[in-house]
Order: sequence, then structure tokens, then C-alpha cells
Amino acid sequence: MTQWIDAAALNDIEDEDVMRFDHAGRTFAIYRVDDAVYASDGLCTHEQVHLCDGLVMGHTIECPKHNGRFDVRDGRALCAPVCEKLTTYPARVEAGRILIEI
Repeated sequence: MTQWIDAAALNDIEDEDVMRFDHAGRTFAIYRVDDAVYASDGLCTHEQVHLCDGLVMGHTIECPKHNGRFDVRDGRALCAPVCEKLTTYPARVEAGRILIEI
């Protein structure tokens, strides 16, 4: 069963940035790009490094360890060394709060 979880205030994250969100023993990454919000698993599929330490460029998150890149909108792996996509989650803003569906 999925549920919407209150993850953060929209103002907690700058445009073209990423933040870490931990919930129920799992780590997620929340992205803000052009005032839209996105969410994915928080660890790179290549070597389990926290994506919150990575660089957001447009709709791309670059892993801080080996520079692999993912599209934050759908989790697609965009370049080596990553080849497995990220799991993404629906995200929305409601009353100034970021909600993700997990």
C-alpha cells in the first residue's frame, strides 16, 4: 500500500538542488528543478553512494563518486558507469510542503 509522506518544506531546497530524506529505514533523494519536485531512491545504483552529495544540472543528477548520471524525472541511467535506473516516486507540492508517494 502506498501513502503520501510529508518530506520537507519547499523552501528547504533551492532550485536545481537535491536533498536527502530518510523515512522508515530508507533513504530518498528529493530534487527541485524549475519549481517542480521529483523523488528517487537516495543511493546510486552503481555503488550505493548518497545522491544528495551530487550535482543537479537541469533534470540530471550526477553521482559524486564516479560521475554517473540519472534523469531525475524517470530515473533513467544516462551515462557510465551507471547502467541500472533509479526507482522514482511521485512527488508534489501541497501548501508549501513536498509530499512523496512511497
